[in-house]
Amino acid sequence: MSQYKSMARKFRELMEQPGIITTLGAHDVLSAVLAEQAGFDTVFIGGFGTSASLYGLPDINFVGMSEMADATRRMAHRLSIPVVADADTGHGDLHNVMRCVSEFEGAGAAGIILEDQVFPKRCGHFGNKHVIPADEMVLKFKAAVEARKDPDFFFIARTDSRETDGLDDAIDRVNRYCDAGADVAFIEAPLSVDELEQICKRVEYPKFVNMLTFGKTPILSASELEEMGFKIVVTPIDSILLTARAMREMAEVFKRDGHTQSLTDKMVDFEEIKEILGLQDYLSLKEDLSNKS
Repeated sequence: MSQYKSMARKFRELMEQPGIITTLGAHDVLSAVLAEQAGFDTVFIGGFGTSASLYGLPDINFVGMSEMADATRRMAHRLSIPVVADADTGHGDLHNVMRCVSEFEGAGAAGIILEDQVFPKRCGHFGNKHVIPADEMVLKFKAAVEARKDPDFFFIARTDSRETDGLDDAIDRVNRYCDAGADVAFIEAPLSVDELEQICKRVEYPKFVNMLTFGKTPILSASELEEMGFKIVVTPIDSILLTARAMREMAEVFKRDGHTQSLTDKMVDFEEIKEILGLQDYLSLKEDLSNKS
């Protein structure tokens, strides 16, 4: 019997284990590889980092479904840990949601986040957001469940209604979305520790929390969030924030000095980057295959 285990199954097994799941947002495949090598059990690919990385543009729906699925595919095929992908609003109506599930499942994602913003959406920590009626989003989750082929492929239900309609509405929405088939509840951009605590007390399903640096939600440690009652915590954009600062500094130094020697203490060396990328595994491939014959 085959011992194959889908990435969705691996993620569900993580969910069944005690303790909080900490996951990093990766904006490209290299940042995802580094997260895996650092020991993380899963990574998250979000719209903010992908839009910035692919196009140098803000997260206001420049990245379409196929582009996001392709970015997810490149990441998932390089890693041996589950990738959770941001599928935005499902990119349209019910039939679009069903195609979206098929595309991301085929790309190798373990699961996706679906949200209830009006299309086109924007980053959850931007202002002036709008949400669709809760009844419409319930139907989207029913359609998503109907569309998946792997029963372990999972859905994180995100609502942005905290800003538009208040915390009570947001809590009611995520409970309804999970009743309709979503596996994990995610209320975007709570504004205080008290609101985080209220979410844990009143949401009946496993809970996902977004620790967006410089965002609207207070930053707490993973252990604090676990004690509060959250099951998954993501830091979604730190890789792109750090990369942007490092690249800007490098460009300024090279422009000023004509070389970057003053920054070498901040760099991995050439041998280390070759090791990170797995160069030796490819160089020794012919010899390894010959020894097996």
